[in-house]
Amino acid sequence: MIDLIGPGTDLIVPIANGEPVALLDAVERRAGRLERVRVHQMHVLRDRPYLHGVHGERLRHVSYFLSHVTRPRFAAGEIDLVPCHFSDVYPLQRQRCHEPLVLACVSPPDRHGYVSLGTGADYAASWIGRARFFVEANARMPRTFGRNQLHLSQVSGWIERDTPLIEVPPRQPTDEDQRIAALVAERIPDGATIQMGIGAVPNAILAKLTGHHDLGIHTELISDGIIDLIEAGIATGVRKRLNRTKTIGSFALGTQRLYDFVADNPVVEFWPATYVNDPRRIAMEPGFVSINATVEVDLLGQCASETIGGRYWSSSGGQADFAQGAMFSEGGQGFIVCRSTTNDGRLSRIVSRLGAGTVVTTPKNTVDKIVTEYGVAELRGRSIAERARALIAIAHPAHRESLQREAREMGYLY
Repeated sequence: MIDLIGPGTDLIVPIANGEPVALLDAVERRAGRLERVRVHQMHVLRDRPYLHGVHGERLRHVSYFLSHVTRPRFAAGEIDLVPCHFSDVYPLQRQRCHEPLVLACVSPPDRHGYVSLGTGADYAASWIGRARFFVEANARMPRTFGRNQLHLSQVSGWIERDTPLIEVPPRQPTDEDQRIAALVAERIPDGATIQMGIGAVPNAILAKLTGHHDLGIHTELISDGIIDLIEAGIATGVRKRLNRTKTIGSFALGTQRLYDFVADNPVVEFWPATYVNDPRRIAMEPGFVSINATVEVDLLGQCASETIGGRYWSSSGGQADFAQGAMFSEGGQGFIVCRSTTNDGRLSRIVSRLGAGTVVTTPKNTVDKIVTEYGVAELRGRSIAERARALIAIAHPAHRESLQREAREMGYLY
């Protein structure tokens, strides 16, 4: 495999469990022979020496979404971060990557000689037929369906491996999370197609949809929360316009129960983010409901979802992709959820203005509904004064007076 990596080669590695452990181990062992090689990957789950800059410019990481592993490495200047929407990752890679080589973890080959990218499709699937592949067939990787399959005749080489997948258990929702979830769930109509991210609030929302009928799933992330909805016949997808009856995602991340559920399950399909996250395609689905979380919202409705205290925490991901798609969907709704304060209750997450260095992920003109445990602020089509009043009304009571005062000082309220 190392012979396929020349000076300036760009290595494409799939998201999360799509990382081929043994292949990257081999790359690191031979890092001294490499020249200006870049590893392009979102949301790394395993820490590695090269992420700490030990190989200098010989082998350097390029991230498109920070994780708990890469966050401190970016802060230390040891890796690079490309801010972009998830839907744009592959198009940007195609523009900038020199003779890319995709290193991917795949399922064991079936009797026809096909392997799948297993827990995802993300940006790597878009390279099938357009770049060289060297794959690691992991006995633990589920065989899945969708546009994420390739034949062994299409790869430059492959190895076999037996490596456990990393599990990410669902976070337990707090009382505040449950109140937020109830406010969102009651506004989701039967037959809606939904998208939601990972975390305590999305899981709580999914758990509150048990009384719904004929929901559809079209989401970048497939998590444990969808399993019960599918098995109970609630998420049937029969009213979807696209991929009718199918649950569509770009990658899966959760527990072993989830990985077992998607294995050889024809109702779940993994498609590239260029398809799943394309706002134009999302907008074709009537009644689309997008649900995402943010860190901070100002009184105009600008959502800062990727920085904390002016420093990068994650990146854009697919939040703006789905918010924009829901905006143009006939009867669509876009929810942005957040608790009213930080965990210690000291700071309001609804602020009069965003601080220096804070990055706006979803702009004010796209934002539809902001939800805290105190209510829902409907912002689309509202004036600045109406937005400010609606957001102050769902802020924590301890912070409402100061927000009103600051809103008047800024000319938002009179």
